[in-house]
Amino acid sequence: MTRVAAIDCGTNSIRLLVADVDPASGTLVDHVRRADVVRLGQGVDRTGRLAPEALERTLAMAREYHATCQELGVEAVRFVATSATRDAQNRDVFVDGVRAALGVEPEVVDGEEEARLSFRGATGVLAARLPGPFLVVDLGGGSTELVLGTRAPDAAVSMDVGSVRLTERHLHDDPPTAAQVEAATADVRAALDAAAAVVPLGRTVTLVGLAGSVTTLTAHALGLPSYQRERIDGAVLTVDEVLASCTDMLAASRERRAAMPYLHPGRVDVIGAGALVWHEVVARVRAEVAAAGGGLTHVVTSEHDILDGIAWSLTA
Repeated sequence: MTRVAAIDCGTNSIRLLVADVDPASGTLVDHVRRADVVRLGQGVDRTGRLAPEALERTLAMAREYHATCQELGVEAVRFVATSATRDAQNRDVFVDGVRAALGVEPEVVDGEEEARLSFRGATGVLAARLPGPFLVVDLGGGSTELVLGTRAPDAAVSMDVGSVRLTERHLHDDPPTAAQVEAATADVRAALDAAAAVVPLGRTVTLVGLAGSVTTLTAHALGLPSYQRERIDGAVLTVDEVLASCTDMLAASRERRAAMPYLHPGRVDVIGAGALVWHEVVARVRAEVAAAGGGLTHVVTSEHDILDGIAWSLTA
């Protein structure tokens, strides 16, 4: 067993997994799994730069993660940064700050590597009990990755649509106006048109959703009294249940969303856009599968995602 730390820094949140990994037996045992909303991507879509206050929030959390790794005797650390950092002109400031906080070189990965890590993390658990090909969808704050495969990725694409990016670009009212929703939907559909030219969505047998927007929308569909990871992980919902959950969340006021017991306070203002993206992805995949002569009736949610993929990569 090797004790490793995987850190995933996205547009909306930074997350830490400390786990014991045994590649020989294929087991990964969690010690710490946490997520903290730092909104690193605040304003990046508009300015092209990481804001000073967003950098400070994120680096403060990186220093806290470093203390946790030291306390738990971590042997290897991998820090992966994704959409917001890829897009930022001043990302060198962030890279230098992370290096000083953690003593490791942060990796600003491209969409293809992000998709590969997400696929490995998600299917490591699901592949033993569900049929492929899997379409793994990692819905983040700045981008959404689609990766199709059975044992390994066959095709992958990263779309520049996510919960933070679309909120900042289009969804300015509470709740958003019909015109704002229409504009955001047009962005997602255009991205899906381009993605479908790269990833054959109609080959999907099992559709798997990852990350905070998807897990929150799953909790919403299940009507949970709190965020219950054990009930969300591996949950299987009908397509219609997923679409209804997305529609309801998008139409909800901020006040109503803030009262939802399973919704992290840091997601209250962006979950509507996440719901819009997830609705469009699920509806499009169902249509593509039907056009290919198949039928997509259910959607699976996984709490195993890019963090698990990063952890596994440290022992490869």
